[in-house]
Amino acid sequence: MPVFLLLALLRPAQAPAPRVDPRIFAGRSPGELATVLVVLREQPDLSGAAAIRDRAERRRYVYETLRAHAAATQAPLLERLRASGAAFRSHFLFNMVEVEADASLAEALAARADVSGVEANLAASLPRPAPAESPLAAPRAAAAIEPNLVQVRAPELWARGATGQGIVVGSADTGFEWEHPALRAHYRGWDGANASHAYNWHDAIHDARAGNPCGSDSTAPCDDNGHGTETSGLMVGDDGGENRIGIAPGARLIGCRNMDGGNGTPARYTECFEWFLAPTDAAGQNPRPDLGADVINNSWGCPESEGCTSPDILKGVVENVRAAGIAVVVAAGNSGGGSGPLLPACSTISDVPSFYDAATTVGAVDATDAIAGFSSIGPVLADGSNRLKPDLVAPGVSLRSCARGGAYADGLSGTSAAAPHVAGAVALLWSALPELAGDLDRTEAALERGAVALTVDLTCGAYPGGDVPNAVFGWGRLDVEGAYLWLRPPRSEPVRSGPRPPTRRVPERP
Repeated sequence: MPVFLLLALLRPAQAPAPRVDPRIFAGRSPGELATVLVVLREQPDLSGAAAIRDRAERRRYVYETLRAHAAATQAPLLERLRASGAAFRSHFLFNMVEVEADASLAEALAARADVSGVEANLAASLPRPAPAESPLAAPRAAAAIEPNLVQVRAPELWARGATGQGIVVGSADTGFEWEHPALRAHYRGWDGANASHAYNWHDAIHDARAGNPCGSDSTAPCDDNGHGTETSGLMVGDDGGENRIGIAPGARLIGCRNMDGGNGTPARYTECFEWFLAPTDAAGQNPRPDLGADVINNSWGCPESEGCTSPDILKGVVENVRAAGIAVVVAAGNSGGGSGPLLPACSTISDVPSFYDAATTVGAVDATDAIAGFSSIGPVLADGSNRLKPDLVAPGVSLRSCARGGAYADGLSGTSAAAPHVAGAVALLWSALPELAGDLDRTEAALERGAVALTVDLTCGAYPGGDVPNAVFGWGRLDVEGAYLWLRPPRSEPVRSGPRPPTRRVPERP
């Protein structure tokens, strides 16, 4: 026998990687149930969506393709689950099934040829920086237009007649107080006289913890935390008087509660993304992709330690939403670790979905365009990509917005507060240039090339802080007027040029 073969036979065989995440049942007693995500091996092909020019048709195509694929490929698995008596919920946006299982059933499901693995679905707590994003600061007098909106030059787009009209923005958050004076007129479920929450609100919390003021399956918008009311105000808030706090007051607001008192799971996040693609009636039936969101703001993160144990668990979800022409804006996270004059630590963008290429990731700066110490920065190590993030930064320090109880909060800080600025900016650009709506490559290119370039003396990985883009500010601070002018420059202005982003294709200016 050849020596090399003998050595191979004597060498201990490596154990195959477990197909059930071992953290799911760690510390649980035998037979104890846990919620798991059974991911099917066969995922849908949505490559044909890119060739569909009509935005409504592309969205319908993506929705119908996903639903048909899930129905066909999940049928044998669902039959097995019904036979076992296990409780389950099917998902279509990414081909997976949420199952209440014990370790034995989870192992049996993972062994199936049509299953690629069994992932965790643990509760993930909403991260907040210091100072906390809460309405505890003493209120200050309302400004005609909040300074953070002036900083990103939203009023210049308003002067062009673009306020977000015709665009639907989705709040994926803790809910929102729809009757707030600065939100009611902007909520799509309010017609000025009556409220209808069908197709305008969904609650993905089906088993709320005891004491949650919104309970489970709330039939009307409700905010059990306050965070979603704050972020919604920064997107669309305007009471028609002195409280002009939202960047896109002409947009229509819809919402999905994906956290139970600030705690989410991958399944809850997925359910809300599914609903934003094709909202349903009050009974959760009769989905209508034509009534879906155009832009979804996600001021939350799902860390590995608390919920998203696989870095790719929501990757297909976000990519499939993008395939439908829906913008996904995500907060970079508040794990920078810096304070005062201290800069954030490199490679702190680490929570799902902040590091996905298919999302637009937003960090936070203060009123002087200095990076917030808490703001997570790149490059991305969590998935091994070394991807350059964030894409942009926006105001996110000591802002004023809505608070529950019809009040207003001062001192709001966090990348949670920065992300709604970019979500609202997308709405402004799409209302100013309707032909741009749904074209995410061109929209992102405009936001990036029109941003105020910012540099810093900090090199993170292979990305010097003196370059643009860099791993601290991305392409720079949001300037929505600059983005508009990149797309429609005055005839006397020379065409600007610059380096292409390293993480996505940037089309040329028309």
